[in-house]
Amino acid sequence: MKLKIYGSGCAKCQTLAKNAAAAAQALELDYDLEKITDTNAIIDAGIMRTPALMVDESILVEGKVATADEIRQLLQSR
Repeated sequence: MKLKIYGSGCAKCQTLAKNAAAAAQALELDYDLEKITDTNAIIDAGIMRTPALMVDESILVEGKVATADEIRQLLQSR
């Protein structure tokens, strides 16, 4: 599973990355986490608000810091 965090690298982006990793670990998923801070890459991905979490090319979270539990529920419903 490919997890991508889009944002400037701010504290909110770092928290979202930490929560996404915790959710994937809780579900015992095999995952790669990539942090994308390049503005052009963010725009090209269709992200309008950061921080954002994309999982396997689907945007699951945009413009907020989801908790690990919220992300876990989103991952389970995929």
